[in-house]
Amino acid sequence: MVETRVVAVMAELAELEDPRARAVNERHGDDHGVNLGKLRALAKRLKTQQDLACQLWQTDDTAARLVAILICRPKAFARDELDSMLRQARAPKVHDWLVNYVVKKSPHSEELRLTWSADPDPVVASAGWALTTDRVAKKSEGLDLPGLLDVIEAEMKDAPDRLQWAMNHCLAQIGIEHAAYRARAVEIGERLGVLRDYPTPPGCTSPFAPIWINEMVRRQHGAASPG
Repeated sequence: MVETRVVAVMAELAELEDPRARAVNERHGDDHGVNLGKLRALAKRLKTQQDLACQLWQTDDTAARLVAILICRPKAFARDELDSMLRQARAPKVHDWLVNYVVKKSPHSEELRLTWSADPDPVVASAGWALTTDRVAKKSEGLDLPGLLDVIEAEMKDAPDRLQWAMNHCLAQIGIEHAAYRARAVEIGERLGVLRDYPTPPGCTSPFAPIWINEMVRRQHGAASPG
């Protein structure tokens, strides 16, 4: 019975609850206290179970939803199911995993990209921009890159945090992947100054688009150099 398995998974997640992990997660807006390594290990043991994944999603519990994302079959969801799930996914980690692990693998990803990018809800719109960024990197044919830069230039500076972050990532990806638009992407980033002062740990690349673009291009050229 799926219900019995749901109860068992919820009990195991409760046992994995760690106050220190919860404190760290809550600083990032995620309301759960399960170490992600242990959560992934649980999902790996469960393997793919679409029915169980759907039932775990319905619990509205953040940790359970993360497990659901890891054990589901991405291509099994209808377009409207994914749209509904994205709008329910308010915890940032659930939102990010749903987009990256499920929607990107769905045959409905392009339709949802277009729908979400134009949504008035900035959290939903950020998912659309994340899918656009993925296309910029992997399958840019047919994208209006100058048009995307126009929108970013006009809207990114005043966008709410999560939408601003997603648009900034798209700006950086355009500059990294497309030399013809690199100078404009860097100029937009410099002029808008979005995330210029973002605290960046030692050894990590700043999310400020001009630094991000130049560093990634430098690495690409370095990797391509002989010796």
